[in-house]
Amino acid sequence: MKIDSTTNSANALGEMRDRAAIAKPATSAATEVHLSKLAAELQSPGDVAAFDSGRVAEIRQAIAEGRFTISADAIAERLIASASELVAAQQRS
Repeated sequence: MKIDSTTNSANALGEMRDRAAIAKPATSAATEVHLSKLAAELQSPGDVAAFDSGRVAEIRQAIAEGRFTISADAIAERLIASASELVAAQQRS
């Protein structure tokens, strides 16, 4: 649809609504989702540390005050360690 100064905005809005209605996928009440064993393990709390709201508040304050620094090396190391743990857990299964 071309929009220019001669386009009637009410007609354009109606046309956009019609297109949006056509583009919506039909929903199905019979949709089922099956998780893999690994996905189910990742969702279970297991030995994962509890959420520390105090630590989150400290970090939020540090960001607000401009004294929060990000260490790319530390993030990379923890990401690699986490990925290694997931791979090892999957291999044991």
